[in-house]
Amino acid sequence: MKGSELEGMNSSLVEATRNNMGSGKRIVDSFGRPHSYLRISLTDRCNLRCFYCMPEEGVELIDKPNIMTTEEIFTISRTFIDLGVDTIRLTGGEPLIRKDFEQLVRELIGMGVKLKLTTNGILLDRYFDLFQEVGLKNVNISLDSLDKARSVFITKRDYFDQIMSNIQRAIDLDMHVKLNIVLIKGVNDSEITDFIELTRNKKITVKFIEFMPFKGNHWDWSKGVSRDSILDTVGAHFGTILPMPNPKNSTSVNYKVNGYVGSFGIISTITHPFCSDCNRIRLTADGKMKYCLFANAETDLLNRVRKGLSIEDTILEAIQHKKFSRDGMDHKMEPDHYEHNRTMNSIGG
Repeated sequence: MKGSELEGMNSSLVEATRNNMGSGKRIVDSFGRPHSYLRISLTDRCNLRCFYCMPEEGVELIDKPNIMTTEEIFTISRTFIDLGVDTIRLTGGEPLIRKDFEQLVRELIGMGVKLKLTTNGILLDRYFDLFQEVGLKNVNISLDSLDKARSVFITKRDYFDQIMSNIQRAIDLDMHVKLNIVLIKGVNDSEITDFIELTRNKKITVKFIEFMPFKGNHWDWSKGVSRDSILDTVGAHFGTILPMPNPKNSTSVNYKVNGYVGSFGIISTITHPFCSDCNRIRLTADGKMKYCLFANAETDLLNRVRKGLSIEDTILEAIQHKKFSRDGMDHKMEPDHYEHNRTMNSIGG
């Protein structure tokens, strides 16, 4: 069923639900999708310069007075939690460079949500004791190459040894480690089987991500590596691979090699969008709500909070404008659309 047909079926149901929930309101879009997962970008700053995320010519960073303060993050988070959000992922830029990171983690954990983290791994060793203390187990670590020279080429910085050491330490601490790999043809696509080989004896998940378009990253699909191509490569090398159950609202299709301890997944935003049961909302470091990764439209929550105004109804109204898939780019990725979006470091990884 197409998005337009679903919209017609669900709009009256959603409106009736919203009108009768009272204090139990939930964030439900016009397609009947409940939204319970919030990704908060703590900063647009990063200590790496990956070319697919941050344009080589540089970016215009958010002025610091416009970045959410600690208390503003707490205020906005509480409202989302009151509206049914039960999972929060901290992202960036690089979230671990915020000086108040420990305070943020302790307070958000205290709100009763499941807290997750996406990081480039450079500063993880500073926080392992904290994570053990508060029970933060889920960490996604961006790692686009297992080759040091190639890693430096991609990131424009030499932190490879430190990142690899921190990944191993996270595994040793029995954290739920996922490695995020953005595959780019001619850059790191030759390492697909090497990454999967990591899962032979390590309890980790390797996530291959199709190259996605954002402002200034010079995207074109000729550089992309599709889900079907990945599976062909894996099948030719390993033989039969085993499909794994995909959790509800999963962004990836998941597999494992028979007999391997870990697993791998593919996030195929371009070739096989996973939007049908999307439950995610994004909050940028300057307090703008984005209801889709590819949405140009943003809703300013921070300005309302600074004026002492409620943001509950603002959130509920904004989610009604969410498109069914990729902000309306149903069939192809359109430069006139994504070039008006933010750079990835500003959206939040």
